[in-house]
Amino acid sequence: MTKDDLTTTRNIGIAAHIDAGKTTTTERILYYSGRVHRMGEVDNGTTQMDWMEQEQERGITITSAATYCTWNGHSINIIDTPGHVDFTVEVERSLRVLDGMVAIFCAVGGVQPQSETVWRQADRYTIPRIAFINKMDRTGADFFHVLDRIRTRLGANPVVLNFPIGAEDTFSGIVDIIRQAGFTYADDEGSKIKQIPVPEHLRATLEDMRATLFEALSDVDDGIADKYLNDATADITEEQIHTALRKATIGNKIVPVLCGSSLKNKGVQKLLDAIVAYLPSPLDVPAVQGIDPKTDETTERKADAGEHTAALAFKIAHDPHVGHLTYIRVYSGCIKSGAKVFNVNKNTKERVTRILRMHANHREQLEELSAGQLGAVVGLKITTTGDTLCSENKKILLENISFPEPVISVAIEPKSVAEMEKMAKSLETLGSEDPTFRVSINEDTGQTIISGMGELHLEIITDRLFREFGVQGKVGRPMVAYKETITRKTRSEGKYIHQTGGRGQYGHVVLEMEPLDPGAGFVWETKVGTVRVPREYWPEARTGVEESLTSGPLAGYPVIDIKVTLVDGSVHEEDSIALAYRIAASIAVRDGMDKARPMLKEPIMNVEIVTPDNCMGDVINDINQRRGRPTSMEPGRGNVQVVRAMIPLSELFGYATDLRSRTQGRATYTMEFAEYREVPEDMQDVLLGKTA
Repeated sequence: MTKDDLTTTRNIGIAAHIDAGKTTTTERILYYSGRVHRMGEVDNGTTQMDWMEQEQERGITITSAATYCTWNGHSINIIDTPGHVDFTVEVERSLRVLDGMVAIFCAVGGVQPQSETVWRQADRYTIPRIAFINKMDRTGADFFHVLDRIRTRLGANPVVLNFPIGAEDTFSGIVDIIRQAGFTYADDEGSKIKQIPVPEHLRATLEDMRATLFEALSDVDDGIADKYLNDATADITEEQIHTALRKATIGNKIVPVLCGSSLKNKGVQKLLDAIVAYLPSPLDVPAVQGIDPKTDETTERKADAGEHTAALAFKIAHDPHVGHLTYIRVYSGCIKSGAKVFNVNKNTKERVTRILRMHANHREQLEELSAGQLGAVVGLKITTTGDTLCSENKKILLENISFPEPVISVAIEPKSVAEMEKMAKSLETLGSEDPTFRVSINEDTGQTIISGMGELHLEIITDRLFREFGVQGKVGRPMVAYKETITRKTRSEGKYIHQTGGRGQYGHVVLEMEPLDPGAGFVWETKVGTVRVPREYWPEARTGVEESLTSGPLAGYPVIDIKVTLVDGSVHEEDSIALAYRIAASIAVRDGMDKARPMLKEPIMNVEIVTPDNCMGDVINDINQRRGRPTSMEPGRGNVQVVRAMIPLSELFGYATDLRSRTQGRATYTMEFAEYREVPEDMQDVLLGKTA
């Protein structure tokens, strides 16, 4: 791609809470841009982006789908992401490789729990955003209420670019603040747009919104600041406004806000205009940074096809027609069909046999992918999500993608011995696609245990297993995925000496283990001299530690939130080998865990409940009975209250039914994983079978 091509390229994601209208908005974008010639509907199961059977049946997005279109001479690569919290990994890995985001908010629901989650994810990657307040035609729609929630709950600086004419069943169009004109829609398809004078009753709102706009842009544009301070805003040109808006949006100083109704085909063209006008091109974002594997120094790659190649694999999928698909974002250089690329994480070369541009599950063959482009490649055998692909003669290791730990498990078993191998292969395939899906074998019972982010997540996995892969089997009841940790610092020693007739095996390490704060995971450090333990044995010692921490001493759950430091050891001139240090480290961990007072940890969920006023008492009492802790309460719109609480996942099975019965079916709730917290001692004894 030339520099001009990069300037007119946009790589964006569309993200929001479930049912805010992401997929419908994407479908309208594809229709108005001419990419498709028929509008798909989520309710009818006819959308281009929700192509999986499970998505069409349930009316939800399960996996992120990539597509592309053109608008006003710009090429837009789009990833439509799921809104359900169980599939938040799809948002995480998509945002990791995108340059901009459209956050969609329901005009009735406003800022909902998953809205906050995706906003925090975008904050983490400093991604510029546009907000689109959708569903202005719905009963209860309130544009300015949602605007206020974006400001207060997300800590954002929203700047309105257009606001609605009417609401609910009277929503008929929008007022464009920059052009100071109204726009209505003369046909049901939303293609015939008519410009009208701003209705008289909205003129004061227009003036207020323009003043707020100029005030926000004064922070990034001195010319606008001068005219604003001197009451000469009439002299500010539209071109000046667009330039300042682009600068402020890319700098994450403001969030442009637009409105409409995607289902009713209103406001989507204005959103497309804003995407190309204000969201960044690959040239507008900082050069991607990584580590030089040889020197461990930070290095960077610019968005230039002439640079050395650097790309990140962000998704693995299995296509029934072409096989193993690896979705990549090329940050610099160029990847050509038939060429070899170097996988830094696996320290090996792989060959790209084909390059595809994806439109949901449809494919278009390309000869190459260059800097700033997204696409899928065929032929990579061992590349997994988060791996870096680069030039072999100029290596770079890009930051990996972090994924949350599974919080719920079920046992699954095949209906016959003959199905066992088929099930194992199918689960391996599903695991390679989804980094938050784990498979393990219970050593005591021999059962296959699958773990994921929630009941819906595992329900979809098992449905795919039975339907897509043809496995015959049955599934047990959901179980909480507990973890283990330590509560005191300890020092332990591991020594492995094995003598045979010839050369022996010798490994000796001394480890310090200490507890870390919740969410810290596993931290490894070395404080040993190379004379005591040569550097080439350090990675083996770490591997031994990590392998041992997959199964804790209490009940075999993985160990988390722990720091292990290699502090001492010894070496034998003739018998020291790498494997012996791995075994010695495992011995030291097992010994140290027993002395470090291990404890179980359980997943705690952030729960948001919207309940009628007169049911508040019952809801709060129920939260307390479930070992929960209310964290905030605030009035919602109408006669409802919004209660937020932290509740252990183990207490939430069947909660939907209980909540409905307590509130005559009038309350709703959403939940997402918050953290792992230590299990109370009396409960731990029950879980470990120490009490009757």
